[in-house]
Amino acid sequence: AAPATAASTATAPQARPSLSSAIFGGDFWRLTRDHLWLVAVSVGIAVLIGIPLGTLAAARAWLGQGILGFVGLLQTVPSLALLAALIPLLGRIGTVPAIVALSLYALLPIVRNTAVGLLQVPQGTRQAAVALGMTPAQSWRLVLLPLALPVIVAGIKTATVMTVGTATIAAFIGAGGYGERIAQGLALNDGTTLLAGAIPSAGLAVIFQVVFEVVERIFRRQGAAPG
Repeated sequence: AAPATAASTATAPQARPSLSSAIFGGDFWRLTRDHLWLVAVSVGIAVLIGIPLGTLAAARAWLGQGILGFVGLLQTVPSLALLAALIPLLGRIGTVPAIVALSLYALLPIVRNTAVGLLQVPQGTRQAAVALGMTPAQSWRLVLLPLALPVIVAGIKTATVMTVGTATIAAFIGAGGYGERIAQGLALNDGTTLLAGAIPSAGLAVIFQVVFEVVERIFRRQGAAPG
């Protein structure tokens, strides 16, 4: 009876880990750090490029259509196709092409909202800045940008939430993040592992959504406050 018991024990299937233990496994904090790094750097680059482009689009209507058309066209390129195209151009895989691709995808909402926010500033406010002797740069920095800031922050929020989701694709070229679990789950046909990557990514997107909404409200209250 003893050998039979040992054989049955040896052939018994191993219990799969629960979803919660799969999510908060040993690699959770490493994947979170990698994912946050991809999102922060990509959105930061997009902000540094997108706000000047949006300002130019608002200042020059004939140029604005071309700028918005170009960044809109980038959104139509499939993410995996863009990553595949960037690998030979940059001569490497991993973090660098992933950040370039994610930055390009994040441009549209930032450029569009910057242009819209600046164009919504009343003409009387612009004329008042000129009457006070401000240069165009001073007027942009001290008057136009603060008034447009709530709309710009809304664009950055949209770009950040989008990037959190799109960053999961970066794992397919070795850039890390929660996409590692998704890729592993797809390869092994393991739904638990796949969800262990998808759920933290969705949760991170919700956290960013809430944080940016709080920031938006603060800027709107400051803008509406007298004086």
